[in-house]
Amino acid sequence: MKEARYFYVPNASKTNELPADEATHALRVLRLKEGDEIFLMDGEGCFYRAVVTLASKRCNYEIQECVQKEKDWSSYIHLAIAPTKMMERMEWLAEKATEIGFDELSFLNCKFSERKTLRVDRIEKIVVSAMKQSRKPYLPKVNDMCPLADFIKQHTTGHRYIAHCYSEVERKDLFDELNLLTDDEPVTVLVGPEGDFSIDEVRLALDSGFESVSLGKSRLRTETAGLSAVMTARLVKRQ
Repeated sequence: MKEARYFYVPNASKTNELPADEATHALRVLRLKEGDEIFLMDGEGCFYRAVVTLASKRCNYEIQECVQKEKDWSSYIHLAIAPTKMMERMEWLAEKATEIGFDELSFLNCKFSERKTLRVDRIEKIVVSAMKQSRKPYLPKVNDMCPLADFIKQHTTGHRYIAHCYSEVERKDLFDELNLLTDDEPVTVLVGPEGDFSIDEVRLALDSGFESVSLGKSRLRTETAGLSAVMTARLVKRQ
């Protein structure tokens, strides 16, 4: 039995051609031919079983079946994190969080941030690859880097948390707090840089309605903390 081949095709039902990068992979790497079966993912929850109808410089297809897949988690999960100096760690985080399942990834510019810029397009490619590999037809949204203060001003609804390590500020366990929720309102978690948020940044978030939380008793690396936050939300908010 041939291995199923999955491709990311936005608006798959409204076109009949693979995007250029997916077509290149299909034709030059997988060497697909007319009549071969493929599976499409639109990033919005739909799988499509299709058949290749043209395999030359372009790769066209004809849809045979559409299957809507519900998310495995009930809330909208948004992780906002200050990127590390080594981008490989953020790429790892984006890949693993996508495999686990979440909805949105934002990058924060904080006082102690070691990285002030990043290539969102590269992160997006990693997220697409992870979506296909894990066979989840929901593509997480990836946002450009944003100053922490601006992010806080823009996000005023849902359940909002800031994870930090300041012992002088009372913190509750994120898992326990999420378990107390009785609705499926969006969940947003802020994770700081390797030097943590500044105490003023923590207070700004708290004054704006964010809740102070910890991610356990261990002191975690930034990317580990981010993945832990996503995994915690997924465990509590699983369907």
